[in-house]
Amino acid sequence: MKNTLFAPDALLPTGWATNVLLRWNTQGQLTEVQANSSAPPGVPQAPGPVLPGLPNLHSHAFQRAFAGLTEYRGEAQDSFWSWRTLMYRFASKLTPDQLQALATWLYIEMLEAGYTQVCEFHYLHHDPSGTPYADDAELALRLLRAAQTAGIAITLLPVLYQSSGFGNTPPTEGQRRFVRSTDNMLRLLERLKPGCDAQGARLGLAPHSLRAVPPDSLREALAGLDAIDATAPIHIHIAEQTGEVDACLAWSGQRPVQWLLDHADVNPRWCLVHATHMNDIEYQRAAHSGAVAGICPSTEANLGDGFFDMPRWLSHGGAWGVGSDSHATVNAAEELLLLEYGQRLLRRQRNVLASNSQPQVATAMTLQAVAGGNQASGRCGPDTTPGLAVGQQADQVALDAQHLALEGLSAPDMLSAHVFASHRTSAVHSVWVGGHMRVQAGHHALRESAERAFVAARRCLISES
Repeated sequence: MKNTLFAPDALLPTGWATNVLLRWNTQGQLTEVQANSSAPPGVPQAPGPVLPGLPNLHSHAFQRAFAGLTEYRGEAQDSFWSWRTLMYRFASKLTPDQLQALATWLYIEMLEAGYTQVCEFHYLHHDPSGTPYADDAELALRLLRAAQTAGIAITLLPVLYQSSGFGNTPPTEGQRRFVRSTDNMLRLLERLKPGCDAQGARLGLAPHSLRAVPPDSLREALAGLDAIDATAPIHIHIAEQTGEVDACLAWSGQRPVQWLLDHADVNPRWCLVHATHMNDIEYQRAAHSGAVAGICPSTEANLGDGFFDMPRWLSHGGAWGVGSDSHATVNAAEELLLLEYGQRLLRRQRNVLASNSQPQVATAMTLQAVAGGNQASGRCGPDTTPGLAVGQQADQVALDAQHLALEGLSAPDMLSAHVFASHRTSAVHSVWVGGHMRVQAGHHALRESAERAFVAARRCLISES
C-alpha cells in the first residue's frame, strides 16, 4: 500500500509507542499516526524503530570540499581565524557547477546520515572577482537544484554580508564574493521566493553576524524581510568566539547577544547559531525570547570554539537544534553524541541531557533537536507539535534492527546504541522526506554518480588552491 508504513516501534512527540501505523497524503503530510494498531495486509513494515527526521539547522555546503584538509598547524597558535583564511582560499575558486556538485553530494550524505531537512546558510553570492553573475541568483538556484536532486527539504538562507568587522570596516579581498547591499539582498529574496514556494522550499534571511552587518543595514533588512514574508526564519552567527565578544564590547560596550536583544525584535523566528559565549543574563534573555540555539558540536570542536552550556539554556526553557556547519562530520547521531559528551566533560557527570520525562538521554535529545530544528527551519512554530504527528511532513528515519550495535535491543536502547555505540558506522536503514523514500538499505539511489562528481570538483579545487 502506498503512503503507508507500519512501525513495530516509533518515537512520537510524547515518547515511544508500539505498533504504529503511519499514513500520509499525496502532499507528503501525515494524516494518521495510530499506535497499538495491527498491520493491514500489504503494508510495508519498517526494518527497525522509526524516528522523526532530524533537521540540520546550519550548513555551509561548499565547506564540505575541504573537510579534513585544515588539520595541520599553520601558525604558532591556530584558531578559528587562521582556519577562516584557508576557507577563503577555497571559496575564491568555486564555480557554479562545482558548488552544485558539492552540495548534491553533501545533501545525499545528510540523508544517509538521518537528516531530512537542511538550513543552508548561503553567503557565496558572486563570481570570483566579486561581480554578480548574469543571473544574480545563480548560486542560490544551484543550491535549490542540489536539494531537489537529492530529495532533501531545504530552508535557503541567503546571507547579508557587508563589512569585515565591527564599526563597518571595509570587506577584505577574501570576502568579495559575499558582499551585497541591503536593497540588493531584498531584491534577491523577491526573486527567489516564487521558486522556493513552487519547490516546497522555505526562504529566510541570514544576517551573517553583528560584525558583518552594520546596525542600519540590519534594521532595514529585517523590515524588508517582514514586508516579503513576516513568518520567514532569521538566522545569525553570534558569540561564536571570545575574540568576537571582545570586539563587540570594544565597539558598543555590550556583548553580542546582549546587543542583539536590545536592538532587534528577537523572537521564535530567530536561530542564534553557536551562541557559545554568553553570560547568565544573556542565557536567560535569549531563551525567553523564544529563539532557537543552533548548536554545531563537531564544527565547534573542530574550530576550538568552546562549549555551549546546555543545562543552563534548558533551565530557562530554551529551544535548540543541531547543525553540521562546516561538515567536518556529516552524521546526525554523532552531533548528538558530541553535544552530550561536551556537557559530560564540563560537569564530570553522565547523561546530562536526559530529562525527567525522558530518562533515556538519546531519546530526550532527539525529541528536543527535532522540535528546535523544525522551528528554526520555519516549518513548525513553537506552539505546534513537530515530528511524527498528524499534519506534519512525513519525514521519518527507520533504523536497522539487524545492525550489529542494535540487534537484540529494545527500541529505546537501539536509539541509544545508534547515538553512542555504533562506532562511526550508521545504523540508518531507510529515510523518507515528505513521504518519498530517499534512502533504502542505507543507500541513496544517486550515491555513486554524486560521489564521482564531488571528487572531481574537490580535486579541481585542491589543484587550484
